[in-house]
Amino acid sequence: MDIDFWGYLEASNEAQCINEDNTSHNYTKAQEDDRIIELPGQPANTLSLSQYAGHVTVNESAGRALFYWLVEAISEAANRPLVLWLNGGPGCSSMGYGAMEELGPFKIHPNGSGLYANPHPWNKEANMLFLESPAGVGYSYSNTSSDYMTAGDSRTAADSFMFLLKWMERFPQYNGREFYITGESYAGHYVPQLSLLIFEHNKNRRKPCINLKGFMVGNAVTDWSSDNQGIVDFYWSHSLISDQTYQGLLSSCPWKSQKLPTLCQEWFNVAYNEVGNIDLHTIYTPVCLISEPYRRMISAKHWNPLNSGETRFDPCTPNYADAYFNRVDVQKAFHTNITKTIQHPWSICNYDILDNWQDRVDSILPIYKELIGSGLRIWVYSGDQDAMVPTLGTRYWLKKLSLNITKSWYPWVMAKQALGR
Repeated sequence: MDIDFWGYLEASNEAQCINEDNTSHNYTKAQEDDRIIELPGQPANTLSLSQYAGHVTVNESAGRALFYWLVEAISEAANRPLVLWLNGGPGCSSMGYGAMEELGPFKIHPNGSGLYANPHPWNKEANMLFLESPAGVGYSYSNTSSDYMTAGDSRTAADSFMFLLKWMERFPQYNGREFYITGESYAGHYVPQLSLLIFEHNKNRRKPCINLKGFMVGNAVTDWSSDNQGIVDFYWSHSLISDQTYQGLLSSCPWKSQKLPTLCQEWFNVAYNEVGNIDLHTIYTPVCLISEPYRRMISAKHWNPLNSGETRFDPCTPNYADAYFNRVDVQKAFHTNITKTIQHPWSICNYDILDNWQDRVDSILPIYKELIGSGLRIWVYSGDQDAMVPTLGTRYWLKKLSLNITKSWYPWVMAKQALGR
């Protein structure tokens, strides 16, 4: 993914958290029960990696429990910050996407047969905490089945906040540790909303004080009108739709509310037909074609990721995640579903949650306006091949914040090559 820009929203005040940093390793029994000895197919040279997984109950009466996977930093874990990663959807898995496709320590072999090392894992720099949220996503579950049909922004933020409070009790060595929240796509709602809850909790001097230092979002769903205008402009500027369809969308889609006029929906149907069978998350890469010839090409006999270049893109990784996370031995290693508590199979996204999402606020910008001066570090990045949450939309909503520019636009250079802006 090419990075079109990376922005830092400067904060003016110093946020305070009075907890003392607790870097001692007095492990709790609950934490030790969650320790992972070895994942099925884990590379032998990574067995020293310290990792934990399990469930944290966030609502006793409903029986809602969220699944987490903690991967501690490769070196000096006691001195590294804690970073929470959230995927969006809403209804999609942080394990299947963020952890195993993008930034975790491992990636999954075809057909879910095992794991290989990710050459660029974020746990080189931080202790990574992956959370599947809300209940019904991945291994997270509820004993109240209606919860899967009534999820929304407010409850997701509240449950994630409760998760953090209880998780810190299980892992007291992270109390007071520098803490960051990050995520992508619809986590553009999750991340700022959770950050606001933590900020208000700390401001009221409630215990424990979560030492939130900042948050970061990528290709973030943020502002209804800006994001959707960005989608339409992206389609047209990248020659995905015709001039006629572009004008039809502009004239029939007011973006004043989330309920689109019938004519606007009809023009979007035309647009989708013109766009065709491409991956809207990354428009210049192939789509997954799980056919027999393709299976043979990517089989362990014919493809070794270590021999094919570490940047090779495989569009079928969600399929591999589905196969891997539904293995009984994998679930046992992750301390999940051992007693068949979870009534649904693991899936990369839960579309019942997506289709029945209850409260989706029109804009997250009021939260940004409140937190920009709070002392938190706020970072925004955007890959310019994403047609679902395009860079154009991000630039539109950033402009609405009317921020002062303290550093001019400049190329991001590595190895004497400009890789982004």
